Parts: sequence; C-alpha cells; structure tokens
Amino acid sequence: MRKAILVVIAIVVLAPIVYVLARSATPVVDLTSPVTSLGQATPIAVHVHDPRGVSKLSAIVEQNGTQYAAWQSSQPSSAADSTFSFTAGVKTTPQLRDGKAKLIVEATSNDLLQKTGRLERDVTVVTQPPTISVDSDQHYLYLGMADLATFNVSGGWTEAGVRVGDQTYRAWPMPGGKAGFFSLYAFAWNMPLGTIPLAYASNGAGNDVTSPLVVQFPKKEQPKYTVHDLQVSDAFMQKVVGELDPSGSGDPVARFVEINSEMRRANNKTLSDLRFKTADRFLWSQPFTRQSHSQAESTFADLRNYIYQGKKIDQQVHLGYDLAVTQHVGVEASNDGRVVYAAPLGIYGNCIVVDHGYGLQTIYGHLSHIAVHEGDMVKRGQVMGQSGMTGMAGGDHIHFAMQLDGVQIDPKEWWDSHWIQDHIAKRVEVPGFHQ
Repeated sequence: MRKAILVVIAIVVLAPIVYVLARSATPVVDLTSPVTSLGQATPIAVHVHDPRGVSKLSAIVEQNGTQYAAWQSSQPSSAADSTFSFTAGVKTTPQLRDGKAKLIVEATSNDLLQKTGRLERDVTVVTQPPTISVDSDQHYLYLGMADLATFNVSGGWTEAGVRVGDQTYRAWPMPGGKAGFFSLYAFAWNMPLGTIPLAYASNGAGNDVTSPLVVQFPKKEQPKYTVHDLQVSDAFMQKVVGELDPSGSGDPVARFVEINSEMRRANNKTLSDLRFKTADRFLWSQPFTRQSHSQAESTFADLRNYIYQGKKIDQQVHLGYDLAVTQHVGVEASNDGRVVYAAPLGIYGNCIVVDHGYGLQTIYGHLSHIAVHEGDMVKRGQVMGQSGMTGMAGGDHIHFAMQLDGVQIDPKEWWDSHWIQDHIAKRVEVPGFHQ
C-alpha cells in the first residue's frame, strides 16, 4: 500500500515536470535573406520558430573579441513563427571599424524553461561607401564582341566589375602589381544597341555606385546575323532522339524539339557555370588561332529555322562557328590554357572547354574522341581529340565557340592580333604578347 502511495506521489510530482519538458523547445533562428556586410544601417530581418513563442530577441555584433549590443526586443510573442526587423551597423554601434565581424542573434523561448536559440554569421563592417572612377578611353562596341575596361575603386567595397544590361562581369586586380582593376566584359549578341556599360562597386550593405564607360556603337559596322532554314530529315531526327533521348518515348518531333530547346538551355547553363573554373591570370600570350585549313559552315549568332516536312518546328540561335576540314580531323587548341571540361554534353556531344584566364574560355563540340582530361594544361595548336558528329550534328565538323564570364561571344576578334592590341594589350599587360 505504501509503495502505491509513493508511486502516486511521484507521478503527481513528476507529471508537471515531464509535461513542461515535453512542451519545451529551443527557438530556431534564421535570417530571411543573407547578410554579408554591415554598413551605416543595414536592414536585417530575422525569422524565429518556437511552438511557445518568443519572450526576448537580441542582436549582438562581435568584433576583435568585444561584443556590442546592436538591438533588443523584450516584447513577448506567442506566435509559433515570428519575424523581427531591425537595422544594425555603424549608426547604432559607432565603435565598429572596417573589417571582419560576427553578427549574433539570440532568441529566448516563451516557456518556463526559456531555452535560447542562437544564430551566428560572419560579416564585413563597411564604414565608408565605395567610390569608383573608370578609364576615359573611347570604347567601340559591336554586337557579340568583347572589350576591356580599367577603373579604380576606393572606400569600402566587396564587389566590383562591369555591368552591361542585366549581365555582370568580374573585376580583377591589374597584372604585375599595378594599381587599379580591370574587367573583361561582353556586349552580347542580343544586347540592345545603346546599352551603356557601367563600371560598378558595391559594399553589400546597400551602397552601390556606378560610372558609365565612354562608348560608341558604329552602326555601319555592326554584324548582320543570317537566317538559315535547316531541313530536318527523318534520319537526322532519329539520330538525335536515339542518341540524346535513348529511353524516351512518344512523338519524335516533340522529343526533337525538347532536346533542341530544353536540353540546349541546360547545356548552355553548364557551359556558363564553368566561369567559376577560371584562372586569375592570363594563360595565353599569342593571338587565338582558328582550326587549320577549316571552312566555316556557319558563323556566330546565325538564326536557324528547323523545317520538318515543310513545317517550321523550332527556331534557335547558333552561338559559335561550325568548322569543317575532313572527317576525324585533329581538334586543335585555339590557345594555351587549362582544360576545365572534357566529357559528353548533350547537344554538343563530346565536348572540351579550355580556360584561358580571367573568365575567357573556348568550347569545342561534336568530337568523336577526346584525348585530354579535366585539369590538363594544353598548348596553342595542340591536338586534343578528333572531330565528329556526336550530339546535334548532322555531319562531321567542330563546333567552336568562346565565352566570357559565361556569356558566349564572337571569336573572330580574338583571331586578330591588331584587335587584341587595341582592345586588350594596350590597357593591361599581357605577359609575352607581341603584335
């Protein structure tokens, strides 16, 4: 009897404790958007999840071992999900100095145990907005081409480069330890004429400054892209869907169009993402070369209408040169560089991409054989494989293309030493380059 009474007493005593423990939680703290920098007054929004709500939320900035109170809310919230907004930076914490710091946010649960959830993020304190001054050179721009701008950046900044419309190109330190920065940028084939490139600098804390380049768009010399009607035979359609969609089923025309559009889009994104595999130096010192003895079957930015049984089934832009010599000709590297891709790539078939530094890369598609591997260093004119008709190729040739920071450009200027001198080498030092 006594044991039973003791058990009942234990249950009565422990039950509330167990109940409280069961219902207790640690708040989950997160930022609704990334914060990498703190400026004068950087807006910050914090989301907190806790079934019992939040009794207190505080923000601290820690720098050089010292913690500074940045913000605090002591108004309890009973909601399971709450968002708190505040500002943090030099205005509320004037002790901060330029440099690295840590943002710490702590939330206390609104239950009896009052557990605390914590979030930490590394940030950069920027006390002064950036300033930028761009070169005074006259930049002559043509659709599909590349160019180079130099500029100086001062003040606090975390990102800089050149913007052309909605496209962004990185800033690089001037070679040889010289002061300033430069950016290789593209004026894309479909960029509206008259779009002014802007050198920019940002500190990631709401400060963004720009400076326009001095440009001209010579209308008489702008490229005129051609339009081709490509007749799609049953044999070619079967070849494409059989090679690139072997496990698919259904209407061959629909499969062909999906390959030509959706797969093309995905493959081009893969190519564009290779911009992150680039060297921070020039890997080349001579003009780029075109495949020896080759004939161009198509040129850059041709508009292709795909015609099947008298009806247009698709339309795409061809961003490269189709270079033909003979079957299984040795594919030559256009310049010195490092292989950053060597594998099948959808519509491009067996594909090689060579990085030449500072975001400039060459692309070789439709190969029958690849003789190099990712990471290999190659020399100008080195044979890297053999031409073929893999992928979306109707005959044996090399699809040759170039891209700059992920945007495909017309290669023809890079085959011209005078153009390289006028647009590149006179503005930055290219080690070993001679016109």
